[in-house]
Amino acid sequence: MSATGKPLDWPAPGGSARGVIDGAAGAIECLIARPKAAERGVAVVCHPHPLHGGAMSNKVVYTLSSCALQAGLAVARFNFRGVGASGGQHDNTRGETEDCVRVVDWMRRQEVPDDLLLAGFSFGAYVSLKAASRTGARVLVSVAPPFGRYLEIAEDPPHPGCPWLVLHSRDDDIVAYDDTAAAAARYQPPPQWVAVDGAGHLFHGRLADVQEAVVPFLQSAWPLDPVQR
Repeated sequence: MSATGKPLDWPAPGGSARGVIDGAAGAIECLIARPKAAERGVAVVCHPHPLHGGAMSNKVVYTLSSCALQAGLAVARFNFRGVGASGGQHDNTRGETEDCVRVVDWMRRQEVPDDLLLAGFSFGAYVSLKAASRTGARVLVSVAPPFGRYLEIAEDPPHPGCPWLVLHSRDDDIVAYDDTAAAAARYQPPPQWVAVDGAGHLFHGRLADVQEAVVPFLQSAWPLDPVQR
C-alpha cells in the first residue's frame, strides 16, 4: 500500500499528516494540518472540478487552507472520489457532497472544538455550499462558485444558515461573474460579496486577493487570538 493509501492519523500540534479515511465510494485521501496552539475549530476545504484537473493540491485550495490554519483551525484538504488515492468515480456533486460530509464527521471525532469552516473553490465551492446546511457550518467561504448551466444539477442548494463569503473576479473566464451574482442574490440573506478585477477564474498571481478577503472574514467568526501559528 502506498503512503497516501495508509489510514489517516491525527498529526501532532503544528504538524501535518496524509492518508485515507473510509468513504461511501471507497477511500478518501486527505491531508490534515494542525496549528501549533490549541485548535479553535476545524475546517474542510473542497477542490475544483475533478474532470478538469482539480485536486487538493490546487493553489487556491492551499491558500484557503492556509487562511484557516492562521485562524487557529485544524484543516482538512481532501481529494474527491476518483482523484489521487480516493476511490470511486465522479458523481457531479452528489457523491462529492457525501465525501465532504464524511471528512467533516472524521474531523469532528477528533479531540478539538467542532466549530466548522467549510470552504471551496469553483466546483468545490458548490459542493461545500451543499454540505454547509447538513453539517451546521459556522461559516462558509466560496471562491468562484458555479451555478445552473455550469453543472448538470441546476437547483440552488439550501442557504448555508451561517455567515457566508463569496469571492469572485469580474473577468472570470470560466464561471461568469454575473451568473454567480444573480445566483447569490436569490439567497436571503445574501452572502457577503467581494469582487476583484483581473484575477480570472484561477487567480494566477492573485492569491493575495483571496487572503485579503478571507482572513478578516475568519477573524470575525473567531475573534479571539485570530492568528495562531
